[in-house]
This record gives sequence, C-alpha cells and structure tokens, in this order.
Amino acid sequence: MKLFPIMGGIHPDYRKEMTSEKPVVALPLPAALYLPLQQHMGAPASATVAAGDRVRKGQLLGRGAGAVSAPVHAPTSGTIKAITEMTAPHPSGLPTMTIILETDGKDEWADLPAPIDDPFAAPSQAIRERVAASGIVGMGGATFPSAVKLGLGTQHKLEILLLNGAECEPYLTCDDRIMREHADAVVDGARIMAHALGAPRVIIAIETNKPQAIEAITKAAQPFANVSVAGVPVQYPMGAERHLTQAITGRETPARKLTADVGVVVHNVATARAVHEAVRFGRPLLSRVVTVSGGAVVEPKNIEVPLGTPVAELLAFCGGAPGAKRLVSGGPMMGQPLPSLQVPVVKGTSGILGLTLAETRESEPQPCIRCGSCVTYCPCGLVPVEMASFIRHEKLEEAAKIGVQDCVSCGSCSYICPSHIPLVHFFNYAKGRIAALDRDRRKLEQTKALVEAHNARLERLAQAKREAAARAKAAQSENTDAGRANA
Repeated sequence: MKLFPIMGGIHPDYRKEMTSEKPVVALPLPAALYLPLQQHMGAPASATVAAGDRVRKGQLLGRGAGAVSAPVHAPTSGTIKAITEMTAPHPSGLPTMTIILETDGKDEWADLPAPIDDPFAAPSQAIRERVAASGIVGMGGATFPSAVKLGLGTQHKLEILLLNGAECEPYLTCDDRIMREHADAVVDGARIMAHALGAPRVIIAIETNKPQAIEAITKAAQPFANVSVAGVPVQYPMGAERHLTQAITGRETPARKLTADVGVVVHNVATARAVHEAVRFGRPLLSRVVTVSGGAVVEPKNIEVPLGTPVAELLAFCGGAPGAKRLVSGGPMMGQPLPSLQVPVVKGTSGILGLTLAETRESEPQPCIRCGSCVTYCPCGLVPVEMASFIRHEKLEEAAKIGVQDCVSCGSCSYICPSHIPLVHFFNYAKGRIAALDRDRRKLEQTKALVEAHNARLERLAQAKREAAARAKAAQSENTDAGRANA
C-alpha cells in the first residue's frame, strides 16, 4: 500500500521491550471498585442504583445522559456501598460522582442482551444502539462515545474505516498485545463497525515495530477482501487520527473539521474488540488492558483490569514502584500525572507508568534561543515559539489566530526543545482558557438575548395597555358626544 509522509514528528526511545513480550494477565478482583459516572467525553452518566443495592456483573449502574454520553456497568457482582462526589477517584483530580462497589468475589453475571446473530444483516441503527447500551467509548484515550462516531455515516459519505493500531506512545504495549492475542476479535469488530458506518473498506494501520501484531492481524483479515493491513512508519505521533489518515490516504483534514469530512473514520483496535464482545455476546465494557511499565516498576506487565480498580492495586500486583519520581496515567508524551494512588482505572486508561528521575528528563526551563526546532518538528505545521510568546503575555486571541486550537497536545515541541520549555503546558492552558472564555461569551449572549426578549415582551405589553387605554378613551368620547346629541 502506498503511504504518504506526515509533517514533523519525533523518534523518542520507545522502551516497549519491557512489556511487549508479556502476555496479558488477569488482575485478581480488588475488595472495592470506584466507578466514576464520568468516564467519557460528554455528559456524565446518571446513577440507576442506590446505596445498599446488590448488583451483578454487567448490570447497568449509570444510564447515559444526553446525546453525547455513555452508560456505566458493574464490572463484577457485589453491593453498592455509596454514591458520592469524590476527588481522588478520578484521573482529572476534579470532584466527580462515583459509585463505590464492594465486590463479593462471586463474579455472578446479570442477564445480558441476546447476541446479534448476524450483525451484517442487522440494520446499522441496531449496531449503534447495542454499542451505545454497552458503554463503549474510544479506548485509545479520547473516550468519545463510540456509538456517536458510528453514526457519522448518516451525515458523511464515508469510504474507509481506519483502525488505529499504531500505538505510537513510548512504553505502551496494550494494543500490541490485544492485536496479537485477539486478532480475530479485532478484525470482526472492525468489520461490524464498518457495516454500521456504511464504509466499504477497512484498513488496519500498525506501526512496523510490531511485526507479530502485523502478522496476526494480516492472517485474521485474509478471508475478507475489504479488509487490509498497512504497516506505517515508526514516527510519533503517528497514532493521532489526522496524521494517520494523512499517512494512509494522503488527505489532510481541514482545521476544526473531522476526518469524516475527508471520508475516513478512525477507531482504536481495543474499541473494535469491545464492539465484537458487545455485538457477538452482549457483554458491556467492563474491563480493559492496561500496560504497567517504567523503570521504577519492579515487574512490568500487561494486565486485564476491571474498571474502577485503584492504581495502587495494579502497582502492588507488579511488585510496586519504589523510587518512582513520577506516576503517569497514559503514555509519557500525552499522559497526565496521577494525583493519587487511589485513582481508578477508567475506560480511557491505557497505561500506568512509574518513571525514574532519569526517565522524566526533568530540567529547569531556560530562555528560548529561537532555534526553531519546535517549528521543524511540529506535526501540525504550527509555530510553537510564537504561540508560547503570545500566551505568556495573555494574548490569547493572537495565539488563537495562529492556530493554538489546532494543537493536538502531542508534546513533540516540548520533547525536542533544547531549553526544556514546557511548551505544551502553555498550549493546554490557552485552549482551556479560550474554551472557558467562549463559554462565558455564549452565556453572556444568551443572557443578553433573554433580557432583550423580556424587554421586548414588556414593551409589547405596555403598547397593548396604551392601545387599550386609547380605545377606552375613544369609546368614552363617543358615548359623551352621543349623549350631548340626544340632549
């Protein structure tokens, strides 16, 4: 398959060898699971259970609320201890309504929906409804509700479902192991998603540093003429959906548009496996594979983890991480520092890293030397040095004009900067501030519109009163004139 070059990008030390040959192992059930009702982009789920309820594995705990949302299910059987707003049990560190489930060790299944016997004969809507009811979200980290993306075929003319198996973040090997160990499920899930989208082709893109995964997926895809496998260059951030789309198709996604606007929808390989489980067996999303790695981790592993498991349980299962300078949820490039070991694994948790001081590459920022490296290596064609300068001086509108909102926060600029300036932190701050200002502006406009509508209504009422008074006065005058005439 012909490939197309992508702009910029870097080649960090990938350090995948710590876990790439470690098969996925199951984590023993912890005593309690902490299940935030916000594990996805969009509106949080609404609890459907109460403290004291006994629940079984796969039972609905929280119903999706709104057009962009996803339900939450019980990863095992047990008793609901509490439903409360908590800070520590969420990767963001923000207060989040959380269901605390005390496990009973029985792992008893609830009644599940019947499998869809022939998904390729089923209406697309039926597939989307099953995916939505199963709580499946993008498991590459974005956590956008998958059923919403599967509805893009009703709004766009789609040509390709592009399955993302690049896994370009250093350390992480969870997707690699899923492709090796569950290749048939990945390919089947991809074909089901393509049917729901109305996309005639499936291309599974895998970085060439995963030869065993390429071999396994190629073998699984061989019986299907519309499914092909593409080995893509090892180049960070190849896994970003816009860059992967460009590498495979040569099509550049316009700013603030979707890849669907150029005929492509991108899903993660772990998402495809989850869709296979939901459609073929009726199983909702209850667990995920997590890579636990890093120089401080005693025994790095790939682990199948029930959602809601505290990070402390994973680290203990791997022998701990003594001397870790930093604990990170996700990969080292785009992941977030963990605010607490009580943070649970959620649907978007791809990795837990225990990094040593040497691995963090921490250095005091120095003044910018205007070398232009950040410009050369930016995969989005932006000018990080200028954006950072504007942001330092709170000139957010100027930063927006030169594309800060098009930044994908990949961290390539920060990684390559010889002055160790945390450029991506500036851009994340600016994007958050701009979004907040936009929300405030919209609220102000809505309030202004409501006030204007209220004032207009008052004016109409006042005008109606004046007109009524004028009519009454005119009627009175007519009656007076008539009385005089009669006299």
